[in-house]
Amino acid sequence: MFTIVIIVAIFPKEGKFQYEFHNLKGKPWYHDDLVAPFDFSIKKTKEELANEKAETIKNFKPFYTFDSKVGDEKKALLNKEFEAKWTGTNKKLKDKTLGVANKIVDSIYSKGIVVAVEPADLTFEVLKNNVAEDHTQKDFFNVNTAYKFIEEQLKKEEKVIDAKFALSILENCIAQCIFYDKAISDKVLKQAIEEIVPSHDIILKDQSIISKGEIIDDKKYQILESLKSEYEGQTGVTANYFFLLLGQIIIVTICMAVLAIFLLSFRKEVMQDNSKIIFIMILIILQVLLARLAAFATSFSIYALPFCILPIIIRAFYDTRVALFVNLVTILIISFMAPSRFEYVFIQMLGGMVAIFSIVNMRNRSQIFISAGAIFFTYCLAYTGITIMQEGGVDALSSREYAGFGISATLTLFSYPLIFVFEKIFGFLSDVSLLELSDTNRKLLRELASRAPGTFQHSLQVANLAEEAIYNIGGNTLLVRTGALYHDIGKMEMPVYFIENQVNGINPHDELSFEESAGIIISHVIKGVEIARRHRLPEQIIDFIRTHHGTTLA
Repeated sequence: MFTIVIIVAIFPKEGKFQYEFHNLKGKPWYHDDLVAPFDFSIKKTKEELANEKAETIKNFKPFYTFDSKVGDEKKALLNKEFEAKWTGTNKKLKDKTLGVANKIVDSIYSKGIVVAVEPADLTFEVLKNNVAEDHTQKDFFNVNTAYKFIEEQLKKEEKVIDAKFALSILENCIAQCIFYDKAISDKVLKQAIEEIVPSHDIILKDQSIISKGEIIDDKKYQILESLKSEYEGQTGVTANYFFLLLGQIIIVTICMAVLAIFLLSFRKEVMQDNSKIIFIMILIILQVLLARLAAFATSFSIYALPFCILPIIIRAFYDTRVALFVNLVTILIISFMAPSRFEYVFIQMLGGMVAIFSIVNMRNRSQIFISAGAIFFTYCLAYTGITIMQEGGVDALSSREYAGFGISATLTLFSYPLIFVFEKIFGFLSDVSLLELSDTNRKLLRELASRAPGTFQHSLQVANLAEEAIYNIGGNTLLVRTGALYHDIGKMEMPVYFIENQVNGINPHDELSFEESAGIIISHVIKGVEIARRHRLPEQIIDFIRTHHGTTLA
């Protein structure tokens, strides 16, 4: 129940459009006649919006600010320098020259000076006294044209003024007073882009959208896309929300109930172990959460996510049937968040099956790489087949999807370290750990070989016999072999009391009563469990030590 609540909470709270049409462009509409259930706008395509944005940027007029303070400062500088540098005695000439110079400065800064921009005919907005007006740079002076203007004006008055002296003062008064305003330009451009209308035209309620058998052309396809977007957006915010939630609860409950019935019918030992059930539920929830996060991202395909990690990890701790069934249930749940449900279920089911069959065991490190390659090949083949069948050609094949499959297969390699993590958290035992434990060079087995060599040889023989027997009945050979290697580990405490370690013909049991002998022999089971716990052997291996003498009379 807790798992159902979490999964329903993760599910998107928008309704799903009931028609799949993403691969039907240029093909007939096979469903019944479709009419608009409500008024909605036809959204523009990504290409249309991109073109409008590009056009807005292209036609945008940058903003410049007219700083009138520059003219005042230069005029003050003119008068100061004129007084400081004038050395003549003719007051009339002085006054006339200063008057003309001031008049020239006023003329220049009333018009304004701007730095030359490209292109020369660029139109831009100039803010002066909080009023914006369209201009080109021809409407203003630049440094060169301002200097020429000064020369021309002085030449006209050269008979009544000291033109040379005035020029030396005026050339220092030329400065830019119209500046590019990046902050305002960016703000206005951003606002202009945001004001681009994302839709055009309106479809009214009960208006025919497409008829059965009608070809889905670009226009019809965009109308369907707009209806789908509007439908899914409205479902989450209207009175339909309750029914949406109810439907999700029913769907998830059915899936989890089917999984529970399967486990109760065929794998009761799993249902009876809380840690095993919790482990499976956590993996399912993580996969659903992964798919939900993918729904928020538009930069990558849902097929880039490593969904095949789940069947691989389940297969590492359970049998093939459990892995296959858990993967099926998870895929069915996630399909309600996938963009194309059938394609998603088909591709993921094939990928999951191949992942399970390719991981018959985890004894070889290369196995996980082989599995990743097989998953990638299966994904690509299934996607190619579906696309060619639906589109009638290879033009619709997307390199983006193939890249997603490659990413997914690569991320599947992380199942190897994840198996180790879950193994430690839940106390499970994988083939990789069993291989490590069955290595006769491990410290505990080397100690057994040193202190009780006869017992060590006995354990090897039992391991070989038990492995052959369990292989013929289809059991876990690696688990049985590893358990057999450790089953008599308790004999290390008193090795000479066990006949396989007596090499000099002396049997210490000859001096003991039957009860004492039986007590010593039986005690190797308890001592073996204690030794195993000290060396942190898995509980599954300790079970072999604990139970290998059974419960009958010794």
